[in-house]
Amino acid sequence: MNRLMIMTVGKTHSGKTTFANELESILQEAIVIDQDNHAEFINKHYMKLRPQEGPNKLKFTVTNTIVEYAIEQSHFHIILSNSNLHNPARSNVLRYFYEKGFKCIIVYFDLPTEVLIERIEKTNRPKTIFRNASSYQEVLERQEMSKPEEPSEDVVNHLFVIKDPNEISDVIQQIKTISESSI
Repeated sequence: MNRLMIMTVGKTHSGKTTFANELESILQEAIVIDQDNHAEFINKHYMKLRPQEGPNKLKFTVTNTIVEYAIEQSHFHIILSNSNLHNPARSNVLRYFYEKGFKCIIVYFDLPTEVLIERIEKTNRPKTIFRNASSYQEVLERQEMSKPEEPSEDVVNHLFVIKDPNEISDVIQQIKTISESSI
C-alpha cells in the first residue's frame, strides 16, 4: 500500500482542522497530527519550558516525534493539520515524506480574508495555543503581513485549492479515491 501524507495549508480559521478531522473519519487508515494540540499541551503542562522568543522548538520537537512514530510504527496515511504557510519549511516536510516513500497531497485553503474575519468574530475556539499573540485577529494580521507563498503544483503529487467552503466535500471524495487507488 502506498501511504499518503496530506498537508493542509492556510491561514487561521480557514477550515484546516475541520477538514483534517472530516478526512480522517472518511479514510479508514489515517491519523491527524495537529500542531495546535501540541501547543495547547505544552502551554498547559510545560509552560516553563516553552521558548519565550524565536521558533517554538519544543512544539516542533513534539510534532516531529509524533510524526516519526506514526511513520515508523503505523501503516496510517498521515494528515498534517497546521498552517504550513512558509515555503522553506513546507519544502522540508515534503522532502522528508518523499524520502520515506509517501505520496504527498497539499490542500490549500485560499478563502477570502472577509470569510476568515467573520469566522474569527464568531469563534469559540480557545486561545490556549497562543504564545506570542493575544487574539486570532492578531494571528491573521501577522499571517497576512508575512506574505505566505502559495503551494506549487510541481512539488506534490496532488494539489487541491479550496476557495469556497462548498468545495470541501468534493476534495475529500477525490482524496478518498486517490487513497483507494494506492492500495
